[in-house]
Amino acid sequence: MGLSEKIQDRTVRANIAADCAKLIDQQVAAKGGLSGMAMKTAYGVIKGIGSGYIPGAIDRILPDACQAIEPIWQEGAATGDPVKYLSEHSDRTADSLLSVTDARIQTTRHAILSSTYKKLRKSVKNDVEAAVPDLAQIIQSHAV
Repeated sequence: MGLSEKIQDRTVRANIAADCAKLIDQQVAAKGGLSGMAMKTAYGVIKGIGSGYIPGAIDRILPDACQAIEPIWQEGAATGDPVKYLSEHSDRTADSLLSVTDARIQTTRHAILSSTYKKLRKSVKNDVEAAVPDLAQIIQSHAV
């Protein structure tokens, strides 16, 4: 059974979304300098949409995100360690994940969300790459 099928379980999906929201909170909180201040401000704006917006957004994109990284996860499973494999291929994994958010932002009706994302998009890839090992661990702990 692939990741896409495993996250059909509402409990698994909700747990992954909650842990990913915590991961994002931690990453943003750890940012420093001017770029960190900009990221924290932007993230605060997005969280201001609603208290459950971030976990809800993660829950909504999780099926597409799992589908996007499924081939990489399966390659890793074939090596015996998908977490390590995703981590070693964080650039490719980040590109796959960002392709999902890029597509989603094109259809959003939240003008603030869209403009904030577009301003930060170029710099966010490094952050996504840095999060891949923790993301892979989250997936492993809930969906495998």
